[in-house]
Amino acid sequence: MAQVDRMVIKVISQKGTCDAGHKVGDEWVIEGEHAPAGICIYAFHAIFPFVTAMLFGASFPWETDPDVTHMACPDADNPVVFELRRVPK
Repeated sequence: MAQVDRMVIKVISQKGTCDAGHKVGDEWVIEGEHAPAGICIYAFHAIFPFVTAMLFGASFPWETDPDVTHMACPDADNPVVFELRRVPK
């Protein structure tokens, strides 16, 4: 696996009203060991285990691209779906 320089989180779907104001197309970059500013802490809490796994080379068998995975925020009434993409160095 190529060394990971950064990871990108992108909103790919949003239904209902997101209390954090996230909308389709919003993006955050993860570089180093800091959570990206502006992302909902609850959504980031759901995303973080995938970030950690992918930083150590994980891929997920349900995804067609080994450098991408998808997850949703925990608000089932107003779901925001995120794409997490590993960006090689």
